Amino acid sequence: MTKQETVLLHLEDVWKIYKMGEVEVPALRGVTVEIKKGDFVAIIGASGSGKSTMMNLIGCLDAPSKGKIFLKGQDITKMSESNLATLRGQTIGFIFQQFNLIPSITAFNNVLLPLEFLEVDDKIAIERTRTILKLVGLDDKGHHLPTQLSGGQQQRVSIARSLASNPDIILADEPTGALDSVTGKKILELFHKLWKEEGKTIIMVTHDLNLAKYAHTLIELKDGQIISINKNFEVEK
Repeated sequence: MTKQETVLLHLEDVWKIYKMGEVEVPALRGVTVEIKKGDFVAIIGASGSGKSTMMNLIGCLDAPSKGKIFLKGQDITKMSESNLATLRGQTIGFIFQQFNLIPSITAFNNVLLPLEFLEVDDKIAIERTRTILKLVGLDDKGHHLPTQLSGGQQQRVSIARSLASNPDIILADEPTGALDSVTGKKILELFHKLWKEEGKTIIMVTHDLNLAKYAHTLIELKDGQIISINKNFEVEK
C-alpha cells in the first residue's frame, strides 16, 4: 500500500480566521498534518488553542479561510455543499460530549436512524444495528429509551450510531466530558478496542492527557499552531 493510499485526511497550510468587527482573529495558523488510515489520534491543547476549530474543519463542518483540506484524496474546499454532505455522511461518524440521542425513540432506533437516512435495505439495516449494539456491549439494551440508560450506556449508543454507516473515520469531541472518570475510562477502552480489533481510524479532541494516552498519535496545539506531533504515544493504562 502506498503512502498516498493510506492518507485519509490531509490539511495543507490551513488557516481559520474569524472577523470580530474590524479585528481579524486567527483560530488556526498554517496547520499542515496528515492522518492515515488505522491511526488513533488525540488532539490536545489548552482552551483557546484551536482544538474545536480544527475538529470542525476535519469534520467538514466548516471551511478554512486559507489552505486546503483533502478527505480521501478529494479537495473539500472545492466541493459543493451537497457533495460534501454526502462525502461527510459516508466517511465520518461523529461522537460528541453531549450524547445527542433522540429521547423519544429506543436505543435500537437511534442507531438504526443513520441507515434509514442512507436508505439501506431494511433487513440489512436491522441486522447491522444488532451487530453494532453487540459490539458496544448493549445488545440487551436496544429496547430501552435513552432516559432509561446510564450516561456511559448512552454514550455507547452514540458510539454505535456513529458506526452505523461503517465510516472511515470516527471523530470524537471530548467524548467523556459528561461522564465520571470510571465510566470515561470504559468508553476509552471501547475506542481502543474499535481501533485495535476493528481497524477504525479515530480522531479525538480532549483536554485530558490521561485519556490522550489511549491514542497512538498525539497532536498538540497552542495558539492555533501545531507545536508537536508524537507518534507511538500509546502507554500502559
